[in-house]
Amino acid sequence: MDTAFLHPPLARNLVYDEFAVLHPTSYPFHTLRYLRCNPIYSRPLLTTSPASPSRVCSSRSCKGLTQRVAALPDVDDFFWEKDPTPILDTIDAPIHLKNLSSKELKQLADEVRSEIAFIMSRKCQPCGPGRSVVELTIAIHYVFNAPMDKILWDAGQHAYAHKILTGRRSLFHTIKQKNGLSGFTSRFESEYDPFGAGHGCNSLSAGLGMAVARDINGRKNRIVTVISNWTTMAGQVYEAMGHAGFLDSNMVVILNDSCHTLLPKADGRQKMSVNAFSSALSKIQSSKGFRRFREAAKGLAKWFGKGMHEFAAKVDEYARGMIGPHGATLFEELGLYYIGPIDGRNIDDLICVLKEVASLDSTGPVLVHVITGTESDTGGNIRSEITANEEGPSNSSNDLLKFLETGLSRTYNDCFVEALTAEAENDKRIVVVHGGMGMDRSLRLFQSRFPDRFFDLGIAEQHAVTFSAGLACGGLKPFCIIPSTFLQRAYDQIVEDVDMQKIPVRFAITNAGLVGSEGPTNSGPFDITFMSCLPNMIVMSPSNEDELIDMVATAAMIEDKPICFRYPRGAIVGTSGTLTYGNPLEIGKGEILVEGKEIAFLGYGEVVQRCLIARSLLSNFGIQATVANARFCKPLDIDLIRMLCQQHSFLITVEEGTVGGFGSHVSQFISLDGLLDGRIKWRPIVLPDRYIEHASLAEQLDLAGLTAHHIAATALTLLGRHRDALLLMK
Repeated sequence: MDTAFLHPPLARNLVYDEFAVLHPTSYPFHTLRYLRCNPIYSRPLLTTSPASPSRVCSSRSCKGLTQRVAALPDVDDFFWEKDPTPILDTIDAPIHLKNLSSKELKQLADEVRSEIAFIMSRKCQPCGPGRSVVELTIAIHYVFNAPMDKILWDAGQHAYAHKILTGRRSLFHTIKQKNGLSGFTSRFESEYDPFGAGHGCNSLSAGLGMAVARDINGRKNRIVTVISNWTTMAGQVYEAMGHAGFLDSNMVVILNDSCHTLLPKADGRQKMSVNAFSSALSKIQSSKGFRRFREAAKGLAKWFGKGMHEFAAKVDEYARGMIGPHGATLFEELGLYYIGPIDGRNIDDLICVLKEVASLDSTGPVLVHVITGTESDTGGNIRSEITANEEGPSNSSNDLLKFLETGLSRTYNDCFVEALTAEAENDKRIVVVHGGMGMDRSLRLFQSRFPDRFFDLGIAEQHAVTFSAGLACGGLKPFCIIPSTFLQRAYDQIVEDVDMQKIPVRFAITNAGLVGSEGPTNSGPFDITFMSCLPNMIVMSPSNEDELIDMVATAAMIEDKPICFRYPRGAIVGTSGTLTYGNPLEIGKGEILVEGKEIAFLGYGEVVQRCLIARSLLSNFGIQATVANARFCKPLDIDLIRMLCQQHSFLITVEEGTVGGFGSHVSQFISLDGLLDGRIKWRPIVLPDRYIEHASLAEQLDLAGLTAHHIAATALTLLGRHRDALLLMK
């Protein structure tokens, strides 16, 4: 009986794309693979057809799983029926919504929700946030006239229904794939996307800018921005709200609230409810009559003098605070007229309120509070595109499933958190500060073990950095964990509040380098450059999980200056067995992994593994290259670099970062040291000077020229063997 690991929404995606790896004999090496979906959602399916080939295959047997794993069902074995979408099939643009009845709009919402779930589940991607705003998206496009009216979103997943309704349904299955739709709104993708959604909290600022430009140019189009209650944790939102209230420009701000509270971290508070009274009150607040009466009352109060006007304003604020939800008066104080809360699943109420808001020509900024709730994910909670290289299991299905659930799903984040938890057991001064959108599941280990020493601050990265500095000044050992792309927002605080004062904050920079389907928005190519230029910062990066564990111990040991280390999104290299306590590394010291001659690779970070593969590729051409692991970008191991330059004719530095990073520091040193005056020739391999669009991680590395084949081809070109380089790339 053949055994296939299948799950209906995921089956066509459980594929492991592997590098063609030559196994050298001079050192141990583990094969790299990229897992496209979360293995915990795979379940065994038994097939009895003797004609059906096994879906779990290898070049030897199941025991040799390290060669290849696949789950690609034949049509005869498996089929998942898609729900019919008769109304959605007629929608090619938002204008087609205008003539639909209320009943048809509700059916359309169900069809759009089904469409998102169907496609995203097959791609092993979460879709709960996208499904929760379907009714809101339909109501917005029903009332407003895009693309003349500008609709801005601050989160990519919230714009899924928007993409489907704006002529991109036929391409929605390509989302986050190479040459497919972006996972975020993109100005280069559609005229219906007036601004790109990045890390959240930007839509309000951009929308206000568009509103002011509209007023200056004498146009009458409307500006609608949709923000999330999670992005209200970022200071930029309140800066934009305050400015909008001051300018009094007409714009509609829709607060998409999935948490039923205006205070995302107030766990003990009762969640606000949406009932008939609140719905009726919202309709009254948004009506023309009430708004005009309110404006007339303001004018009358002004006529009686400043004192009466201020008294009337306080009475109005107090009354609205009494009947409105907790926290609503904050928006009033910032100058936005608050309406809500409104049931985000009730299309009729949403359309009624939005029509009233849109009908007023001079209203100033209005905030409409919509309770959308949460949706359960059918697409799976994908951790990341991971690489795997564990020893294969035995020939039983149970062992194989256990292998998929344990070995393949173990990531750098898992190793980091386990090592940090082990350090925290022995050092009670260690605390964790987390910033950035979302929190990796692995961090829950530390959070559950030390709840009083864990602080999740969301996308308040600037506060996270300075808060960590304050903790360090108080005698604690803060580990500030922020993804590379989100750390960019806190750079001023890193310079002024940490590095300039030599405060020992330990930065763990996650999701460094390329991140696959998330594309350039969530990639981390810049941190090597912007962290290594700081005078007091120690900058390092591990080549595998063993070194990551050692770098956690190293960071915990440093108490006189800041230190940072970056590691990639994805699975571990697999060079170690069980977790052990790390050994602090000597600051500024690298190592030679394999000795060769004539040409040397000096890798920084996880790319060292690709340098090892490149060496094995070159051995087929009779070339024995040296591979060195730098470990530190700052301070550099100058003795190691001198030795490599003196003993080789060519030095190639390799990093998964931009120009100005590790290679630039090496070139600065060897030029000032006079090493370039001799026979050594230096070449850097870095990310190209452009954004690498969304694709699989393997495809991104190929586009960036950072695969092992590219590294080996660079060496062959330096040696004048251009024909061999071309053959290798083929």
